[in-house]
Amino acid sequence: MCSHQPPCPTAGSSAPHAAAAVSAHPEQGWSLLCNGTIVFDDTGELFPDGRMAGPRRGVGTPAVAA
Repeated sequence: MCSHQPPCPTAGSSAPHAAAAVSAHPEQGWSLLCNGTIVFDDTGELFPDGRMAGPRRGVGTPAVAA
């Protein structure tokens, strides 16, 4: 899917979110990467094979601000 040189990381790599964005929709909170991964503003990810990665939050960081 990626035609960049050097090629972007694949969706199965250890850093799939490092691929280039091919379509960004900040008003909806997501971007499509050239490896087929969809990344969300909350840091969640949806991979081309249907797997999901939930939002990454730092230790002790509340999910919702009080």
